[in-house]
Amino acid sequence: MTRLTGGLIDRSRSLRFSFDGKSYAGYAGDTLASALLANDVRLMGRSFKYHRPRGVFSAGSEEPNALVELRSGARQEPNTRATVAELFDGLQARSQNRVGTLGFDLLAVNDLLSPFLAAGFYYKTFMWPRAFWEKLYEPAIRRAAGLGRLTHQADPDDYDAGFLHCDLLVIGGGAAGLAAALTAARTGAQVILADEDFRLGGRLLAESNPLEQPATAWIDSVQAEFASLPNLRVMRRTTVWGAFDHGVYGAVERVADHLPTPGRRVRQTLWRITAKRAVLAAGATERHIPFANNDRPGVMLAGAMRAYANRWAVSPAQRVAIFTSNDDGHRTALDLVAKGIEVVAVVDARPDAASQGGYRTIAGGHVTDSKGRLGLSAVQVTADGRSEWLDCGALGVAGGWNPNLHLASHHRGRPQWNDAAQGFLAADHGVPGLGLAGAAAGMGSTAQALASGARAAQAALADLGVTASLPDLPRGEDAAMNQHWLWHVPGKGRAWVDFQNDVTVKDIKLAHQENMRPVEHLKRWTTLGMATDQGKTSNVTALAVMAELTGQSMGQTGTTIFRPPYTPVSMSVLGGGDTGPHFRPRRLTPTHDWAQSQGAVFVEVGQWMRAQYFPRAGETTWRETVDREVLATRAGVGICDVTTLGKIDVQGADAAEFLNRIYANAMASLKVGMVRYGLMLREDGFAWDDGTCARLGQTHYVVTTTTANAGTIFRHMEFCRQCLWPDLDVSLISTTDAWAQLSIAGPNARKLLQRVVDGFDLSNAGLPFMGCANLTICGGLRARIFRISFSGELAYELAVPARYGNALMARLIQIGADLGAAPYGTETLGVLRIEKGHAAGNELNGQTTAQMLGMGRMVSTAKDSIGAVLSRRDGMVADRRVLVGLQPVDPADPVVAGSHLFTQGSPQNTASDQGWITSACFSPHIGSAIGLGYLENGAARMDEIITAANPLQGQSVALRVVSAHFVDPEGGRVRD
Repeated sequence: MTRLTGGLIDRSRSLRFSFDGKSYAGYAGDTLASALLANDVRLMGRSFKYHRPRGVFSAGSEEPNALVELRSGARQEPNTRATVAELFDGLQARSQNRVGTLGFDLLAVNDLLSPFLAAGFYYKTFMWPRAFWEKLYEPAIRRAAGLGRLTHQADPDDYDAGFLHCDLLVIGGGAAGLAAALTAARTGAQVILADEDFRLGGRLLAESNPLEQPATAWIDSVQAEFASLPNLRVMRRTTVWGAFDHGVYGAVERVADHLPTPGRRVRQTLWRITAKRAVLAAGATERHIPFANNDRPGVMLAGAMRAYANRWAVSPAQRVAIFTSNDDGHRTALDLVAKGIEVVAVVDARPDAASQGGYRTIAGGHVTDSKGRLGLSAVQVTADGRSEWLDCGALGVAGGWNPNLHLASHHRGRPQWNDAAQGFLAADHGVPGLGLAGAAAGMGSTAQALASGARAAQAALADLGVTASLPDLPRGEDAAMNQHWLWHVPGKGRAWVDFQNDVTVKDIKLAHQENMRPVEHLKRWTTLGMATDQGKTSNVTALAVMAELTGQSMGQTGTTIFRPPYTPVSMSVLGGGDTGPHFRPRRLTPTHDWAQSQGAVFVEVGQWMRAQYFPRAGETTWRETVDREVLATRAGVGICDVTTLGKIDVQGADAAEFLNRIYANAMASLKVGMVRYGLMLREDGFAWDDGTCARLGQTHYVVTTTTANAGTIFRHMEFCRQCLWPDLDVSLISTTDAWAQLSIAGPNARKLLQRVVDGFDLSNAGLPFMGCANLTICGGLRARIFRISFSGELAYELAVPARYGNALMARLIQIGADLGAAPYGTETLGVLRIEKGHAAGNELNGQTTAQMLGMGRMVSTAKDSIGAVLSRRDGMVADRRVLVGLQPVDPADPVVAGSHLFTQGSPQNTASDQGWITSACFSPHIGSAIGLGYLENGAARMDEIITAANPLQGQSVALRVVSAHFVDPEGGRVRD
């Protein structure tokens, strides 16, 4: 093992874990990456396109290489960066994106095909032959796409979502972030400090002597003060991943990802943080320097190598080399030498470089090649025209640092190149209230980071009228970088820029040659920066290569705009725990508890949970139950909760005129105490919604809509009231939730209702068909009654205040036992309405006209209404498809909704299509399947035999065209 002395790990707590089935040991405080390196594991993954061996490259969330699958079973988590996965006892990890073993990946053959898979090959190749796309290319691409594997099992863990508000949000817990939080919190302002690491300190934890005092001692003292400040909330393991409008920031807190199982905790929480001001102190990401074969396991960022040595007490090898273009590489060499690691050489691209310690320095040198199939074994160094090979197991590369200004670009602020800062800065980022500090603002030294963090917090609070004093901060190192510009090492071999997506310098040159030079085109032509790290370690280097090729400056070349999320966010936490039964809010009908006690099976209808059917003992299939409910309703009395129908109270002196303009048929002539079936049209003349309009008083109407359109129709009516006809005296209110409404249908419906109404005349004279009234029931409970039918039977709808709905259902079933009273659900409701030929949502699909529904005469010509004029267009009136009933010639044959209708013997293609089946069910009344559908010239084709084709299931069934009214076509029952 290459475990070193010191570090910030807890050696008293040994942890066991496995990688690709092999057991290893680590310590508390390790990441999976540091623990694997300590066990001499350098090979951790494979690249996406060529399946080249990959090892750990960084020490943070910018990691492009070491992507693994964690855990097993339903908790399996793909594409997790080993560099940020906290080690816990029993952790299971597996490599991914391989066929075979990690050491012998069969798909590594792709690397041999690399000359044919250069940048843009997919755009050029998959265009021809055209027929190959669907049969060959797309299936192959889909099989190859992606890195990790999903389990296809339901996630067993819980997730949550929450809201936080603060005066100042500090993003990042390094030197700048700690100074900013300390400055702001001492004023009493409400402060949130969020950091993605499980330990505060940032780069202070990775350096040997960043402060005049031990860095961990200062961090501990600051944290102790933080704990005493009630106005400060410290959020570790929290990534702020997006900046949105109005000072809102999205953050994910990994509450229990560091535990084997969450237990009673949520696994992750999605936070919506509303901050009056924010300070971005997210640090910087080190750049690498591409050279030939620079992607071997063991080649990594020098700053990461230093972090592993100082924080995790581990080195990727006993013999290492450093390739640098600045003083930062020498820092790594000095720290490694102090830890007892042999630094074979520091290859410094600066011609005047000198050794800063007891190691060899090769001034003006470049690393030009490497050896090692599954791990680095040697590097070639070229200086002054001479080359030599250095044996080493790891190479640290230091090419400079890029500020992490991603969140500052989320409002489309484009980063600007700054020569002095030697990187892109968020000069005019456009995120209101956001300031930058520390390395994210181009201030790379520890002293600069501390001072800028405190000043940024002071300025942010000053905007809010809060005066903050600068705290006494420890003295930090303040050395210059002395950067030498070296973006890549020229050579013939492949020099890798984007490690995960296998983009090389040669690919960028090809993009330039093929005129894909704008940064957006470069990104898409090469797939540069499209990996899970979003190009954190590759984009700036690639832009520099393109700038070199075009002869432009970095500022002229520009960069793409960063978009959220900053790091990958799981779909589960984005749902905020809204999974399974909590996927979305559920609305329960007033009779839900009673239905549940009766063993009802429920179905989601929009947001509502409705009883689908009520099985009884001995019934083995849902069809048995539904057939029984249908026959019970037609023979006795059935009761169904129809509360979900939209109910809108319309009141005012101009209510009649308002409804006259909303509905296609006349409503102003409706008498008090009567109900009228109504049809609403869209503005283009197509049928939109059907329902009823009841006039309870001279200026009081109650409108019902379909369940699906309840909200839409109410919004439409409000728009008309406020915007189209504001001069009308009319008021609207949705009362859908205020009234429980039960449909009581069947020949015994009147007898049952007579047992609960208080002295109200339910005879045909007292309450005729399509009548309505206010009344009381059960000894004084106010109610509304509507004599309307959806089933073709004698039927009423009884409405009571919603809180009484459950009791009313139980009471009706109890006192109606001798009348055959039985509850029925939505399945039976569908059968009853199809048997009667009533149109519903399947028929009102947005493509149907009043003519097709057989309601053409309902569109009044004596008045104007929304959609009336356009409903009379030639194409609308001439459409000869009308609603008909369909019955199989052979009663054993199915009728399948969605099947298309054809004249017998005609070819089954679009040209000869005669219509389609909209709704279908089994009818116990008929004794076979039946259906409704639109058929060309259907009214004149009664008794004709046609063909229903169902190509998805390979069915072709002979159907007879019949009346859409399978039950009581004369309509005598509803008027009985």
